[in-house]
Parts: sequence; C-alpha cells; structure tokens
Amino acid sequence: MTIKSKRAKSPISLTTEALVVGYDKAIVKDVDLAIEAGKMSVLIGSNGCGKSTLLKCLARVLKPMSGQVLLNQQSIHTLPAKQVAKTMALLPQGPIAPEGLSVKELVAQGRYPHQSFFKQWSIEDEAAVTEAMQMANIEELADLAITDLSGGQRQRCWIAMVLAQQTDIILLDEPTTYLDLKVQVDLLELLRDMAHQHQRTLVIVLHELNLAATYADQLIMMKNGEIYAQGTPQQVFNANNLKAVFGLSAKVIKDLESNSLICVPSNTSNNVSNNENNKAGL
Repeated sequence: MTIKSKRAKSPISLTTEALVVGYDKAIVKDVDLAIEAGKMSVLIGSNGCGKSTLLKCLARVLKPMSGQVLLNQQSIHTLPAKQVAKTMALLPQGPIAPEGLSVKELVAQGRYPHQSFFKQWSIEDEAAVTEAMQMANIEELADLAITDLSGGQRQRCWIAMVLAQQTDIILLDEPTTYLDLKVQVDLLELLRDMAHQHQRTLVIVLHELNLAATYADQLIMMKNGEIYAQGTPQQVFNANNLKAVFGLSAKVIKDLESNSLICVPSNTSNNVSNNENNKAGL
C-alpha cells in the first residue's frame, strides 16, 4: 500500500470544558479533556463508567447537560452539521448495514457529507472511496455483499467508510469487540497507521487492556464518569491505577522486545491457598 505524504495543514483541536452529559441523570461529570492531534487516544474503564457516553458527546450525538465540547475552540453544538461531518467521523458500536449493500456501496456512504443538491458524485468522491478501500485492504471485496463477510472483514469495511469521509478526527466505539485476537491486532495496526502516517486524530474506546497499552499514544482512564488518569501508557498504566479503576490486582511488566507494557493479573485464589497452607505449616 502506498502511503501518501503527510498533511501540511494545521491540526484540528478537540477539547472539553467542565463537560457534564448523560440521559435522565449525569453519567459523565465535569470532564476537562484535551485530545492530542495526530495521535491515537484510547478510553478505558470498567463497564458503565461513561466511556461511550463521552465519545457520543464528542461526536455531537449527545448534547451536554452543562459544559461544552470545543472543535477548534468553537462549541461543536453551534456548528452546522455538515461542517462537523467534514471534520469528524464516528463509528458506533455494532453498526448494521442495510440488507444487500455491497462493500463499495457501503464505503461510498462516507462521501455523503461532501454531497449537495448542486454537487453530486464526483471524481474526487471516486478517488476517496478507492483510496479508503486500499488503506483498509478490502479492494478485492468491493463487489461482495457486506452480509457475506466475516466479522473482521465487515469491520474493515466500516473503517473504510469512515476513512472515505476524509475527516481529521475519527471516533470509534469498541471497534475490536467480538473479533479474534489476530483480527484485533490487524485493525489496531491499521488505525495506528492512520494516526502516525496520515496525521488523523483518533479517539477509541477499548476493553482489552493490554492492546490499549500497546497501541495508545494517550491513555484516558475513566472511573464513575470522571477522568481518573490520563497520559502515555508509561505514565498511567500501572498497578495502582488498575486497582483503583478496575479493582484489579495485577502487576505491570515491560516486554523487552517491543517495550510494550503488559498487565498480568494476580492469581489471588492461589495466594489465599498458599497463605492458608503456610499458616498450617504445610
């Protein structure tokens, strides 16, 4: 795959100020956050801590109860929808394609924000779809129905649709859920390339802690709707934070070959048994 030259334009900033968001009651509480441009930021935390709610508010799907989301220092909820759609793309959790839609037809949906009554399908649109399919390595699937593909293939198609939108910011909610480990790694390698080689800003919700620590440039750890810790994996991925955020007893070690951090849960049941045996003199 040929990687095009990096973008020369100034990066788009995405920040929040005293953000409170939820449904009947607040789920995300008083969050101040600055997403690093051109990097891969990963949201982690236990179920129900507010990760997906925060992501939806960043994408303008949910409106804040108070506070604001700022896109280039402007409140995202005051900007025209098409302007936001040309700047930011969202891939929600578990998207479903219409019956019978082909791969290329799905990817082409990413060009909708660039269409208007006066501007229909163009050479630029065709080129964007072709490039997105190349980047996601799904060119050979172009004419197949989405429903005929494996889970990993379908997820690559959805990511290609988001790439075809050609936005500076991409938000993804658990894009690796229910996929085999090899497929998860392949997708995260693709997404990391988007950030590092194409200067896209990615915000991703992930559950798998070791993959999050391996691929994130910035880790954002959430607890009870608040940001508990944020920084590089080297700064925040440690035993104390894992215990505080997940209630997980674990040690964090460094892989000598890759320098990646790895969470190794403690076998507390064995520890209890060993302590009891020691007390009994066994």
